[in-house]
Amino acid sequence: MSAIFDFPMDAEILSSDELMMITGSTRKKDQVDWLTKNGWTFHKNKAGDPIVGRLYARLKLAGINPPTLAGGGWIPDFSGIR
Repeated sequence: MSAIFDFPMDAEILSSDELMMITGSTRKKDQVDWLTKNGWTFHKNKAGDPIVGRLYARLKLAGINPPTLAGGGWIPDFSGIR
């Protein structure tokens, strides 16, 4: 999986053309609807444009669920110690 991080990134967020290609729409509202319907995490800028992180999009398009990569952490089990 480390190969995903080896690709050069021109920008941290997807361009409007890339977002249009993924969602199949040029209208902001339709893009937001598509992203929401398909379970994508995104933000909106002040103009209402959806903002999608490039690394997030790469993981999502590769079939990896990004939230599962950020585990809740590890807690040791001391119950067996006396």
